[in-house]
Amino acid sequence: MKKVFWGFISISLLFLAGSCRFDNSYKEIDSLRKHFVTPPDDARPGVYWYFMDGNLSKEGMTKDLESMKKAGIGSVVFLEVNVGIPRGHVDFLSKEWKDCFKHAVQECERLGISMILGIGPGWTGSGGPWVKAEESMQSLVSSVTHVTGGGKQTILLAKPDPMPPYFGEWAFTPELKERWQEFYKDVAVLAFPRTDEKTFVKDVQEKALYYRAPYSSVPGVKQFLFRDNDSTDLNPRDIVSVDKIVDLTDQLANGSVTWDVPTGEWTVMRVGVRNNGAVTRPAPLPGVGFECDKADTTALMAHLRVFTEELFSLLGERDTLLPGGLKILHMDSWEMGAQNWTPKLRQEFKKRRGYDPQPYYPVYAGYIVGNKQISERFLWDLRQTMQELMLENHSLFVKAYAHKHGMRLSIEPYDMNPMQDLELGASADIPMCEFWSPGGYNTSFSAVEGSSLANIKGQTVVPSEAFTAAGDGWKQHPASMKDQTDWAFAAGINRLTFHTFQHQALRDDLRPGMTMGPYGVHWDRNQTWWPYVDGYHQYVARCQYMMQKGQTVADVLYLAPEEAPFVFRAPKSALDGDFLIDKRGHNFDACPPSLLYTASVENGKIKFPSGMQYSLLVLPVFETMTPRLLEKIKSLVQEGAVLVGIPPLHAPGLTDYPACDQELSAKITELWGGKELPEGLVERAYGKGLVYWGQDIKIKEDNLYPDYQLTSGLLSKMNLEDDFRSDAGKVRYIHKKIKELDFYFVSNRTKESLTTTCTFRVAGKQPQLWNPVNGEIRNLPSFTEDGVCTSIDLSFDANQSFFIVFDGKPRPVPGMKNFQPSKEIQKLDNTWLVSFDSKWGGPGQVEFTELQDWSQSSDDGIKYYSGTAVYHQSFNYSQSLQKPVYLDLGKVKNIAKVWLNGKDLGVIWTNPWEVEITDAIKEGDNELRIEVTNLWPNRLIGDELKPYDGIVNGQWPEWLLHGEKRPGDRYTFATFTHYTKDSPLLESGLLGPVRIVMKE
Repeated sequence: MKKVFWGFISISLLFLAGSCRFDNSYKEIDSLRKHFVTPPDDARPGVYWYFMDGNLSKEGMTKDLESMKKAGIGSVVFLEVNVGIPRGHVDFLSKEWKDCFKHAVQECERLGISMILGIGPGWTGSGGPWVKAEESMQSLVSSVTHVTGGGKQTILLAKPDPMPPYFGEWAFTPELKERWQEFYKDVAVLAFPRTDEKTFVKDVQEKALYYRAPYSSVPGVKQFLFRDNDSTDLNPRDIVSVDKIVDLTDQLANGSVTWDVPTGEWTVMRVGVRNNGAVTRPAPLPGVGFECDKADTTALMAHLRVFTEELFSLLGERDTLLPGGLKILHMDSWEMGAQNWTPKLRQEFKKRRGYDPQPYYPVYAGYIVGNKQISERFLWDLRQTMQELMLENHSLFVKAYAHKHGMRLSIEPYDMNPMQDLELGASADIPMCEFWSPGGYNTSFSAVEGSSLANIKGQTVVPSEAFTAAGDGWKQHPASMKDQTDWAFAAGINRLTFHTFQHQALRDDLRPGMTMGPYGVHWDRNQTWWPYVDGYHQYVARCQYMMQKGQTVADVLYLAPEEAPFVFRAPKSALDGDFLIDKRGHNFDACPPSLLYTASVENGKIKFPSGMQYSLLVLPVFETMTPRLLEKIKSLVQEGAVLVGIPPLHAPGLTDYPACDQELSAKITELWGGKELPEGLVERAYGKGLVYWGQDIKIKEDNLYPDYQLTSGLLSKMNLEDDFRSDAGKVRYIHKKIKELDFYFVSNRTKESLTTTCTFRVAGKQPQLWNPVNGEIRNLPSFTEDGVCTSIDLSFDANQSFFIVFDGKPRPVPGMKNFQPSKEIQKLDNTWLVSFDSKWGGPGQVEFTELQDWSQSSDDGIKYYSGTAVYHQSFNYSQSLQKPVYLDLGKVKNIAKVWLNGKDLGVIWTNPWEVEITDAIKEGDNELRIEVTNLWPNRLIGDELKPYDGIVNGQWPEWLLHGEKRPGDRYTFATFTHYTKDSPLLESGLLGPVRIVMKE
């Protein structure tokens, strides 16, 4: 019956949508519909596949990958780290390790799973014990000696100490610490009249790129660095005058200089370079070493020759056309911090900035050279130069290197990043983001950064490290993750990469087995619900397939300032929520300065080579801008763009200073008509475009950008109403467009059922509902439109989501409802036979006269049970079979699979907890079977009542090392203890009520 029913629906859709046309539009919607129902493999989600310091097993790798394939995982990020697990016997990069790696790649090729390889051990970056100190990340350091003038003196200068490593010295091996302490090279010796040493540049350790703390996880880390330009409180003794600096570099010998010291008090500064203390982390012990210089291709290639080149050689010639195998090189979150020196820095600085940085080296140490503004300008030049060098000689070099080997490069461009996040992300083939599970760090900003870059550059895939967690303890599951999954899709993410699938190197009876210490959402084959997870993965794949199609519709383009470091934060007023931030009615993207240079104007909109376009360009309320960038902005407005923003105050660096400020001022006068902010919000015509500026912008500045209501009002003035709105205000959205085809993803943000009128900025087309949970596609018969927007009454269950697809000629059907209410026609309240697996402490088969929570049972075998129990019930059915009939499971903890009369009806994992049974139910006697699976915590808690026989003092137990029988009687084994015997148990089982319902 179902095949006939769906055939009728498909035919109806074709005629109702005016699909008798056989043009390209028809083919596109037909292909979209086909692959929505059965998504292709490349729409599948991925996992971080973590290996723990030598705990590798070929057999375990094959089991991991085969379980992934069966469960609908399409890609893996291969990283080896060391977090909270005793070392294994397969040393990193040993012959045995390489053999395991080759096996993993070949198995990925066999199974059609694509592999993404981190470019170094750990997740921080690129390095190892093979990195020489002179090829490592370096800092400019100094020591000072004070002398009194009046004749020739031989002055002994102390060798500058290294800066303390940001993460401390604990990560060093003894040999590495010795190398760190020994490495030193002199750079310069400078002398200048002694200053008041109480006066220094504010926050110089950040501004001079000694340290960049993790923005997401350390309170108080700045989004960008504020300038201190006020020199009114300084006197001549507070500053170092450039024209009074004496270069004594050539006189340095054996740590001393001989100098005829002029009269007065002098400071002699010995300047040199040291390793900055950044090491691979958290790397397997044989992979612990210095991070390589991120601004020098020679240093980078020396690293790559040892790591990736050896692996490529091992793999031999690969068929790059295979769907599986090694496809992408990866740079994970930038957690190695900053560096402010590279051997060619002075030479490169002169070439890029047009002046010699050496007289300004005292600024590194906090001295004010010239005045505060000049020192701040030099520090900006330093950061820009280092950013350019790290982009050109690290990320872009690795990208070219990956292309040479038939691969691409993905980058997570955030956290401890001394560059601008957006600029680092723009250098990747695939910018990647990250989000944590609730209770973890708030990295939602990275979703905006990653999706913005992909939109502007026309990259169809936006991956994200997904559901990163700390202390999760196997508590999350598909249903609990549904709301955040939908948030990610609405934020523009379209490839979830779950953190983490821990490689299971232990034998199969030791479950839940290997963990990444306390971290991760435990997305691996030892999860209780893993055999059923493809129900959720199918949902994810349908959504991701759709999200990877077409272009995102966005009205506003926020331009980032020319700053490094810089984390883009959207105006708070443009967002709803804190941890899960949803966009309001006008979508937006963030643009790094480098990408704006590729933009043009078409029909009054800013357009990029990808085809992405925006109606408003919004400037940050920021004091600096280079004349070059302002010239580009001016040209866009002249061509017809609409600009919102106030003028900058001055240029940022010392290049061509002060002429650069005069040039900027002239351009400001051309574009804005002056610098004095008018009251309110003023419209000014320039060329074919418009500029909106005034004190309203400055007064209402919000995360550097104008208040959302101001930009929204301007868009309304341009006849661009909200792209989406809901009268209940509780529905998130994203709008995509494929040529003339529009579709929206909409999701109920609440845990309650919701009926609301949703308005879409599309008209003249038939709305259809595409349900990504079950693949259902149907017309929505009831809607209204006004020539610009279409309004539709939509009903959502808790956290339910749909695609609303607009295609074909609109044909509303008067009197018909979009959603039919359910009517209960029978409650299944007979006795249930429930079977619990005795291997996991269950009592075998028991009777439930009524449904109950396992954790409340008086039987310890049920109370502490974790795993799958099978419910059986026989019932008689005598109602009509003429309308669609559904089985409603009520409340389920935590996932279920249903059979009726031997027919597999699939997995039920989310609201509404129902499945259509029209084709399976029959008049008379029926046999119902429901497999219900809960989570690991209850069994783990119960086992805490039993003697412990696991890891002690970081060592594997002897029985495990020697393959002996386990001495204790615990059912579970895990490498990290999340619970005590007193931890609260979790609600578990089929709680119901279980009913048969019919749609009216």
